[in-house]
Amino acid sequence: MSQDKQNKLWGGRFTESTDAFVQAFTASVNFDQRLAPYDVQGSIAHAKMLTKVGVLSAQECEQIIAGLTAILAEIQDGKFDWSIALEDVHMNIEAALTERIGLAGKKLHTGRSRNDQVATDIRLFLREHLMLIQSELLRLQQGLLELAEQHAATIMPGFTHLQVAQPVTFGHHLMAWFEMLKRDAERFDDCAKRVNVMPLGSAALAGTSYPIDRHMTAELLGFSCPSANSLDGVSDRDFAIEFCAASALLMTHLSRFSEEIVLWSSAQFNFVHLPDAFCTGSSIMPQKKNPDVPELVRGKTGRVNGNLVALLTLMKSQPLAYNKDNQEDKEPLFDTVDTVLGSLRAYADMVPNMVPVKASMLTAAKQGFSTATDLADYLVRKGMAFRDAHEVVGLAVRLGTETKRDLSELTLDELQDFSELIAGDVFEVLTLEGSVAARDHLGGTAPNQVSRAIAEAKAFLSGKS
Repeated sequence: MSQDKQNKLWGGRFTESTDAFVQAFTASVNFDQRLAPYDVQGSIAHAKMLTKVGVLSAQECEQIIAGLTAILAEIQDGKFDWSIALEDVHMNIEAALTERIGLAGKKLHTGRSRNDQVATDIRLFLREHLMLIQSELLRLQQGLLELAEQHAATIMPGFTHLQVAQPVTFGHHLMAWFEMLKRDAERFDDCAKRVNVMPLGSAALAGTSYPIDRHMTAELLGFSCPSANSLDGVSDRDFAIEFCAASALLMTHLSRFSEEIVLWSSAQFNFVHLPDAFCTGSSIMPQKKNPDVPELVRGKTGRVNGNLVALLTLMKSQPLAYNKDNQEDKEPLFDTVDTVLGSLRAYADMVPNMVPVKASMLTAAKQGFSTATDLADYLVRKGMAFRDAHEVVGLAVRLGTETKRDLSELTLDELQDFSELIAGDVFEVLTLEGSVAARDHLGGTAPNQVSRAIAEAKAFLSGKS
């Protein structure tokens, strides 16, 4: 028997060694070794359960736990010798355990398969990293609220089609970002419920003939419940796809924030100053301060979207139950987790330290006739139909454009040429402050409404933390 066959824990069926290229091509240990802590965690719980139902003796269980604990310590210290010949993280650890403790190590795999083992490991991995992501997302939300609270009354232009539309406050704009992130957090919370289901005990596809106690194992591992169907338990990765879908939406939101920050930090806008720690310079142009962090987050959105499509495509044609295709689930999932965590950490550090340039924001808000809608609303309140008011204001804007003056800079006589309903009080609504203050309703940009929204958001987050 060849050394290769001796190393294979499943080699009894085969008479020939695996081709060296095929061995390397089919191995996953180069990336799934990341699951080692979760594999050990699941194996210890499985051993305790097998002991309770009489498959293992108490002494064998102790040997297994001690051996797995020592192996994990070696892995974490970088001293473990990973073997491609053993294919994956599960067989590497099992082989090392058997070499370390002998026969008891061979008994550990009783009542389970690599199919339910890997599905459990991935769920344990994702459950832990979902908590890390939710923590970073919460930190970003808190930073947004701090900045919004400082600038609940700081006026800036609101845009549609990237054209100046109406004045808003910087705090109101930041709270729009907050609302997007709040929905993202809710999606991750909901996703976590479906991640926290235990496939272990499904075995290869049909369950096992051993008298296992799946509820005990689920309790030991902190799962809410065991999976209800063994075929489904080992074969579907919809929980990972759902996580990637929620991640793609989060990254899309962060990409939108990034686009605005890149624009705002440009010399043309000059709305915000970014901390130097989140920017880089140019190798040739000494004056440059490049917003690398938001640009990179904007770019990384593409890889997360790609990972989602990869997983959807991976699953779309698979018959029940497990297929080797599912080996390809880990790298997109790992990459998504790492990308989302890194992006959130960068944003949670950067956003609270952005400094708005109030003067530039105010000057920009005065351009583009941002109070035109206020003048139309003023005329409607005086009894004019909105469509007629729309036409009157359009004529006034034309005059302002021709004379290079804002509506607030036109004289009362000039405004009255367009409608006799206009009186001296019109200038109260043509100021930026008046326009912003007039939106005094739930969801509006009036400073007191922004402050109310911030207070409610803080109360909501305090209930989660």
